[in-house]
Amino acid sequence: MHTELLLEIKSLFEREKSDLDAAARQTFERFLTALEKGEVRAAEKKEGKWVVNAAVKKGILLGFRIGELVTYEGGSLCFSDKDTYPAQQLPMIERNIRVVPGGNSVRRGAYIGNNVVMMPPAFVNAGAYVGQGTVVDSHALVGSCAQIGEKVHISAGVQIGGVLEPIGLQPVIIEDNALIGGNSGVYEGVRVSKEAVIAAGCVITASTPVYDLVKETVYRSTPESPLVIPERAVVIPGSRPAKGEFAKAAGLQMAALIIIKYRDESTDQRTALEDLLR
Repeated sequence: MHTELLLEIKSLFEREKSDLDAAARQTFERFLTALEKGEVRAAEKKEGKWVVNAAVKKGILLGFRIGELVTYEGGSLCFSDKDTYPAQQLPMIERNIRVVPGGNSVRRGAYIGNNVVMMPPAFVNAGAYVGQGTVVDSHALVGSCAQIGEKVHISAGVQIGGVLEPIGLQPVIIEDNALIGGNSGVYEGVRVSKEAVIAAGCVITASTPVYDLVKETVYRSTPESPLVIPERAVVIPGSRPAKGEFAKAAGLQMAALIIIKYRDESTDQRTALEDLLR
């Protein structure tokens, strides 16, 4: 779907700004609309494997090149941004989306699914995909091109990194029914598999080792593949001794993450989203 559109986006991305005309703007507008409808995604699962669509990142970057700086005014507030990325007018009634007053913003080019709840203040950046039934809690960020599955709980203060901030080759992916605990951060293309639980205060990057106490193994990223948190894993913050005699003498520790167990019935009860909130 939209193969021709993405080929056009790739071609436009290779041009200089001076060569981008009104027709390029029209193509970019079709690209944003396709993202907002969920018809084009930065990554999709096909035959059990996630496939990253690099053309989407190029399209997002193209929007910054095409755009001109403008001001937006609302009451006593004034904002300044590229005219290609205003706040999106969501189809709230059609998709039963709840965007609670108090400072939420969804940029153009993001997809927000049916029955999503956003608590203020929260921000969803261009190219992101938020699946149906997901809760994006207060002070949460869903970064550019991040892929969030269905019935995920993005808790208060969570930061889901994008491919633009900081720049990365692969988007962060959070699969269905996962829970990301408060004040956690998931960055640099990390993938959290379905029904996993990331406890409050975990910071996961591509270079973070994850120690599985249950299976007695260590998960790391490689140049060929991202760090993947296994299905139903319960991850908590931990530490490990720093290397070297100086570190040993000073009693220094380095951050590490620990899989303390895999989800059971009691975990499911504590992490279940409350349907009455919808």
